[in-house]
Amino acid sequence: MRDELLERSLVHLLREEPFFSSFYRAFRKQPSNDISTAGVSVSDGNILFYYNREFFKSLEPRERIGLLKHEAYHIIFEHCTERKRTPHLVWNYATDLAINSLIPEHELPKGGLIPGMPVPEEISKLPDPNLQKASSKIYELIESFPKEESSEWYFEKLMELQEEFEEMKKGTEGEPGDGSGGSCPGLPGPLDNHDGWGEGLSDEQKEKIKNAVKESLGRSVREADGSSRGWGNIGGATQKRLREMVAKTVNWKEILNYFVGTTQRGEKRRTHRRINRKYPYIHPGTRRSYKSTIAIYIDQSGSVGDNEIELFFAALSELKKETEFVVFHFDTAVDEKSRTRWKKHKKYKAHRTRCGGTCFKSVTRHFDKVKDEFDGYIIMTDGYAPKPPRAVKKRCWIVCPHGEIPAWVASEDTSIKMSFNNV
Repeated sequence: MRDELLERSLVHLLREEPFFSSFYRAFRKQPSNDISTAGVSVSDGNILFYYNREFFKSLEPRERIGLLKHEAYHIIFEHCTERKRTPHLVWNYATDLAINSLIPEHELPKGGLIPGMPVPEEISKLPDPNLQKASSKIYELIESFPKEESSEWYFEKLMELQEEFEEMKKGTEGEPGDGSGGSCPGLPGPLDNHDGWGEGLSDEQKEKIKNAVKESLGRSVREADGSSRGWGNIGGATQKRLREMVAKTVNWKEILNYFVGTTQRGEKRRTHRRINRKYPYIHPGTRRSYKSTIAIYIDQSGSVGDNEIELFFAALSELKKETEFVVFHFDTAVDEKSRTRWKKHKKYKAHRTRCGGTCFKSVTRHFDKVKDEFDGYIIMTDGYAPKPPRAVKKRCWIVCPHGEIPAWVASEDTSIKMSFNNV
């Protein structure tokens, strides 16, 4: 059965908030009379948005949009799965405070939790003095909260009043999340149903959901970036956070391995151990071998630490390619006397023969003179120096963890940012 109000709201997102419209393609929309408001959950590999038709109908058009954004953020920020915390009631409050910080207040349905909101007058009308006292403490704390903190930040602050939450729970009509939001009747509370978040899911199902959400989020971010109105009224800080969430974590060692592999050249030699396909047992066959020789230039400026240099050579030791490495030191000039042939699986002890500034032009000029000896070269640096000329052979920039890959790096060059962890 069609729901015109929901369809109208989704069309509004398509026009005004394309990011959310794109993300909602991954949802199954399901009306339900078992709840009095709305909610999201994950089940059997599906992301579910379920809602009470009467509740949805009672909202203003702008509030329906706010509710849809609210539910999408729960899924995006993994409140249903990876980041769940207990006690459940406190986590309900924390997640709603974090999410509602990101949504314009005029779009939020009445009775939602907002950091900095005034203490509700309804507290004075509560019949139980203990309940009044507990609720006052909770909402006074919420009034002191800044916006746009993480769910974990709000959770840790709210946990200081865990006893007060237990007292509030006693005065709750129904279970937390059934529409009363887990708060006392008439008081602001979580907007939606938070029950059953991630319960009963196997590790395999959780991973499946995680991948589905990441894929959907990645598509939504790409589409939003590709349109002038794609992000709607999502703030710049939130846009950046969402982009970071979908950015692929790159294993820098794999890229290094790939670069070294692409420098290899094939050599043929004749051998009677191989049968010649064209003239079997008449002429010897051929055997191919692949190897390369790469020059490595180590930046000797003080900003490139010995531990970073040793990290780089440890990664080279792990490579399976048949490659020889010749090491040079440089600062404003290349130190010819530092030339060393380094073998893989041999520990490289960082040492210094220069101590000046950094000039990449000196490396380019030096490699031009010795290019016939090598198949490519690697520059290990922090990246802070002017742009050099184009490379005559394959060139790779290895930038230490605290450095920056220069914006001027040529498109045909390989650039790699190291890190001290596995990726």
